[in-house]
Amino acid sequence: MKVKARKVGNFLRRPHNIILLVLLICLVYLVIVPLIYIFKDTLVVHTSEVNRVHEAAGSYTLYHWNKTFASGEVYSTFVIPLVNSLMCAVFSCLIAIAVGGMFAWLVIRTDMYCKKLCSTLFMFLYIMPGWTLAIAWTNFFKNSLIGGTTGIFEAVTGLATPNWFAYGFFPIVLVTGLHYAPYAYILIGGILKNMDSNLEEAAQILKTSRFRIFTMVTLPLVKPAVLSTILLVFASGLSVFSTAQFLGLPVNFYTLATKMYSYLNGTNPGRGYVYAVVMLVLSFSILYLNQRMLGTRKSYTTVSGKSSNVSLTRLRKGRRVVSTVVVVFVVAVTLLPFVSFATESLTQVKGDYSLSNFTLRYWIAEDAGIGFSGIFRNPTFWKALKNTLLLALCCSLGAGTVGCLAGYGIARKWGTKLSSTVNSLTFLPYLIPSIALSAIYLSMFSTRRGFIPALYGTYAMLVLIGVVKYLPMASRSGLNSMFQISATLEESAMIMGIPWYKRMCRILIPIQKTSIMSGYLLPFISCTREMELFVLLYTPGSVLLTTLLFMYNQKGYEQFANAITLLIVIIVISLNAIINKLTGASIDSGIGG
Repeated sequence: MKVKARKVGNFLRRPHNIILLVLLICLVYLVIVPLIYIFKDTLVVHTSEVNRVHEAAGSYTLYHWNKTFASGEVYSTFVIPLVNSLMCAVFSCLIAIAVGGMFAWLVIRTDMYCKKLCSTLFMFLYIMPGWTLAIAWTNFFKNSLIGGTTGIFEAVTGLATPNWFAYGFFPIVLVTGLHYAPYAYILIGGILKNMDSNLEEAAQILKTSRFRIFTMVTLPLVKPAVLSTILLVFASGLSVFSTAQFLGLPVNFYTLATKMYSYLNGTNPGRGYVYAVVMLVLSFSILYLNQRMLGTRKSYTTVSGKSSNVSLTRLRKGRRVVSTVVVVFVVAVTLLPFVSFATESLTQVKGDYSLSNFTLRYWIAEDAGIGFSGIFRNPTFWKALKNTLLLALCCSLGAGTVGCLAGYGIARKWGTKLSSTVNSLTFLPYLIPSIALSAIYLSMFSTRRGFIPALYGTYAMLVLIGVVKYLPMASRSGLNSMFQISATLEESAMIMGIPWYKRMCRILIPIQKTSIMSGYLLPFISCTREMELFVLLYTPGSVLLTTLLFMYNQKGYEQFANAITLLIVIIVISLNAIINKLTGASIDSGIGG
């Protein structure tokens, strides 16, 4: 007993062990336990379902599972949304890889003009929230057949866009694919830049055709990046909500995420939780597939230890044409959305884009004509802006601090079971779709659970879920920074009797302050633009810019929705520029020529 007590005492004397234990307990409660609660809520009769289920509230039933999988409406309410989700995920992958891969090849492996400009603008597709592209698409291509108003394209050209082009599957996969194309650009571009060009040059000397060089040399080298992109985009496309809601709802095109939202936001939450469980199973299946592929994937490394200079393909006479096409494309998909947001926020009569129809009333008027003041005079807007920035600050401080401590503890105990478990738990929230995680926390914290009060409707609820969701990026930043610091530095300080908090504040953090700072700032940006995570949890007292936009869009107040969208995009891009200025971090650093 004395030996065990001594071991426990020695274990607890080390700060990183205490940090890991506390994190383990907290993460089990905040990540694992909610999964149990959400499964439980698929078996419970909720108050709003009593008349439908004909059983007492709180009683257990298989009604929701039977209704989802064994009823006559299973095809229309589950199979079709599931197929829609899978098809959206597959085609989003194809578009992301095609666009991002081609862009990476043009920027890295050709002598195209304006590489740096195109690279910077292209990253706007990811920096901007995905749903902004969906709103921009609606602004340009909506037609009078659905909704009764015309878009900018029809107003300018006189040509009405068909329904399939304006709404539904096609614009959803196109917008989602374009939003995640920078992933493919970064992953594939990094390999193209660092691969040994001698391999391709040797094949050219042997008079091998360009097609054979591509299929036998280049493609195997970029295959790991392509596979990573597929898994990443597939998982994101499978759970896309906001884009599918904006572009799919007008034509009743439902995915698993939008169907789940309709149930949870209606009078049938039990079925909504069933859909959330299905989405979680699909997400974890993708994780399992990824792990299997990582374990069996062949190694495609270059022969030399250091890559040679990149061999550029000369575009010759086509150089100017290709460069022009790429610049026009990048400008069209990144800057024209700003034009559409500004234009739509100024129009009095929807679909009329004459100068006489433009007004600032939706920005500055005391009465905008629909029962609201203009954006800048609207107290709800200022409340939402305050809530958004305060929430982003709280989530960044929480996630950044916990992530830094987690990185320290994991790095110091690297290779142990405790460290591996905590490391996996800190990354797990990234794999859970935002809308599903929102449903999980709605299930767990809607009522009092023991000593934990009912948090639904409180600001603390939003902070809590935000910290959990953004912990993966903060913990990865903290872990990478701590790995770069030799343990001997801290050991020397320990010998000198310096307390742990002083070692952290005076030695470890100052050395890696730039990297650690990104662990605070990235969650700040992500939280500012987040919609899917909070759309089920906000209340009038905790309204955010994104949820206010969502509400205005649902009610048809498009001028207000576009004005807020424009402001959110400006805020997000400005914050990203500030982060770049303060930390020197750039998402496309080293890629863009």
